[in-house]
Amino acid sequence: MGDAAVNTTEKSNKSKEKAPKKSWFKGLKSEFSKIIWPDKETIVKESATVVVVSVVLGLLIALVDFIIRAGINVII
Repeated sequence: MGDAAVNTTEKSNKSKEKAPKKSWFKGLKSEFSKIIWPDKETIVKESATVVVVSVVLGLLIALVDFIIRAGINVII
């Protein structure tokens, strides 16, 4: 049981030791340098895909809404 107490103390001492902190802006710059930015062609293709899918889903929702509304009007 005494060994467990020693191990816990060693762990808490190790967790208190921290690496020196870099400046927040240096860290931010470092992370930004790791980003792989897409080229213009990829952005255009992906944007076009998003617009087309959004329009198709909008039309599909409008069609389902129209059918449901027409069905409710027939029932009433």
